[in-house]
Amino acid sequence: MFRIFFEDIDVGQKDAFGSYEVTKEEVIDFASKYDPQPFHLDEEVAKQSVFGALCASGWHTCAMMMRMMVDHMKDKGLAGLGSPGIDGIEWKRPVFPGDVLSIESEYTAKRDSKSRPNLGLVKSAYKVKNQKGEVVMTMRGNAMVAKRG
Repeated sequence: MFRIFFEDIDVGQKDAFGSYEVTKEEVIDFASKYDPQPFHLDEEVAKQSVFGALCASGWHTCAMMMRMMVDHMKDKGLAGLGSPGIDGIEWKRPVFPGDVLSIESEYTAKRDSKSRPNLGLVKSAYKVKNQKGEVVMTMRGNAMVAKRG
């Protein structure tokens, strides 16, 4: 199941992955459940907003990113054991229906866990980009990764 463990991760290592097409239906569905602001729900109202068009909630962008990350971790066989949290999220540009999102990542730090000798903690920096290469979101996150054996 797992092929990549804490010991295999190098600080500075970069990766690019994912392809997630944003749909109008998904933007409205997510917003109606979790972030019912008018510019996420109504195209006409959104045209008059600061965004100029219907756009995804930032939290929806986070959820789409999470889906791409988990799919990538499974594909690579990364021994991920969850996350103790994030250090920051920034929404840089709106995400619109029709955008295709992808991720660039870099491992920025790692250390052994003080309380759990069977795992290590890894810090990563992420950039979520649209099909034009524009950064729409950044995130600095932390992950628990299993050690071999």
